[in-house]
Amino acid sequence: MDVLLPPHLPKVYGEVMSEMPRDLYIPPDALEIILESFEGPLDLLLYLIRRANINVLDIPMAPLTVQYLAYVEAMRKHNLELAAEYLLMAAMLIEIKSRMLLPRIPRVDEGEAEDPRAELVRRLVEYERMKAAAAKLEELPQAGRDFEWVTVWIADKVVKRQPEVSLHDLQVAWLSLMKQVKIHQHHKIHREELSVREHMSLILRRLQGGGHMLFEQLFDLTLGAPGLVVSFLAMLELAREAMVEITQSEALAPIYVRLPDAVTL
Repeated sequence: MDVLLPPHLPKVYGEVMSEMPRDLYIPPDALEIILESFEGPLDLLLYLIRRANINVLDIPMAPLTVQYLAYVEAMRKHNLELAAEYLLMAAMLIEIKSRMLLPRIPRVDEGEAEDPRAELVRRLVEYERMKAAAAKLEELPQAGRDFEWVTVWIADKVVKRQPEVSLHDLQVAWLSLMKQVKIHQHHKIHREELSVREHMSLILRRLQGGGHMLFEQLFDLTLGAPGLVVSFLAMLELAREAMVEITQSEALAPIYVRLPDAVTL
């Protein structure tokens, strides 16, 4: 006759274990109890009340105090740091429980004895309202969690910036001048002293009338290559000292030179 074994008996390698092995060692911390996380003593009390389906206006203090103290003791045994408010609430529950056992003295003005649970009920009702309001606020869309802010920058005034004159543009203009000077070059042999400061003054006098002048118009092609070199050095020195402005409307466009507004001769 087959013997039916209880369905809860464990099996190891296909063999049923009817009793616990004698040499089995279970560490003390092998069984870990996970408690609910509460935001405070009122949250714990509200959890116990709702779990037991108790009316918050008529709280049975004896079983509630026992369950609360059991939770506090469990947290203490598992080395959890208890806040002072948990211990204060435990003392308050014990006091209310003790007052419930004593005969109530009616008030002279109202003729009705004060309920020791009144203050606790008031705090629980207010906490439940605040918790419900916080849950509704949490359901609202939040920036960074449900959506992201999009920022659009609108400029009040758009200023068209002229392209800056690069060194390559000056090099191309210089090579163009060198090609032209070869055409107008006169074969003269003489020695003359050329001054960069003097050519700087000549360029400033040509620009004194105001307005823009073409880059090429500021050079005297009859001076030959040495004169053009000195004039070009004078132009670079004026630009370095911010005594002239060199502009260009677009890439590969003609280069213009003019006096800044702050420069007066």
